[in-house]
Amino acid sequence: MGDGSGDLRGLAILGFAGAFESPASSALLPGVAPDRTLQRATAMATGTRQFATITGPALGGLAYAFAPGAPYGVMALCSLLAVVLVGAIELERSAESEPPNLAELFAGLAFVRSNPAILGTISLDLFAVLLGGATALLPIYAKDILHAGPWALGVMRAAPAVGALLMTAVIARHPIAPRAGLRMFQAVIAFGLATIVFALSQTVWLSIAALMAMGAADTISVIVRVALAQLATPDAMRGRVGAVNLLFINASNQLGEFESGMVAGLLGAMPAALLGGIGTIAVALLWMKLFPILRQVDRLE
Repeated sequence: MGDGSGDLRGLAILGFAGAFESPASSALLPGVAPDRTLQRATAMATGTRQFATITGPALGGLAYAFAPGAPYGVMALCSLLAVVLVGAIELERSAESEPPNLAELFAGLAFVRSNPAILGTISLDLFAVLLGGATALLPIYAKDILHAGPWALGVMRAAPAVGALLMTAVIARHPIAPRAGLRMFQAVIAFGLATIVFALSQTVWLSIAALMAMGAADTISVIVRVALAQLATPDAMRGRVGAVNLLFINASNQLGEFESGMVAGLLGAMPAALLGGIGTIAVALLWMKLFPILRQVDRLE
């Protein structure tokens, strides 16, 4: 169809499938990771995702050089391969399921609300990302502030993923312990500080270094949050809690970019990024006071 409605339906189906796939995959990880290795498994999963973020666009461009529809064919084949591989996984334990009903539909929200540790970790991510969405301003920085052009924009877009990938390699070998909860808050504060450095930077390479530091700090926070939420959630609730977490993540990413763009339109790009970094630090300090149970988390085992 020439009006693009077919493309919109395809995107809607992808979004619908992703809404089921992400919570299911997050709930699957504790069932396949050996005992006491959840943190390493989470780091490896995060690193794999970041590697795909870095290499995916390049491979897509290479496939597009052969034919415009080639990237979609490759995506379809990779998705089918993923289905086969996931279908071959044998779980050591499985949760007992109950017949679906209206109460079960909102059970995830009720469980998160009643568990301060999980509520604290999920809400910390929501508000920290909501205020720290400086990456949405990268085109403005590349063109108007750094005066570096398209090449700088491309490198800066990849920088957070590179920093995250390097950090996952470190954590996979040297897990975060002890005082993992405090490390999570320190990582969020480091993310805010790196955002401030990026906001004030006038050189390309300092901006790239700050973005890599943001990716590395965010990875520490993500790994602690994911492992902590998985360990604090019963097997039967992991899919529902994962769905709630996905809702918070998507909301924070989209609203964070909207917030950064709106503030940049009112005050300028640099003040918007600067206020975002300061706000992220303020949220971390406030959450340390509101959720003291998170500071007391020692080891993710």
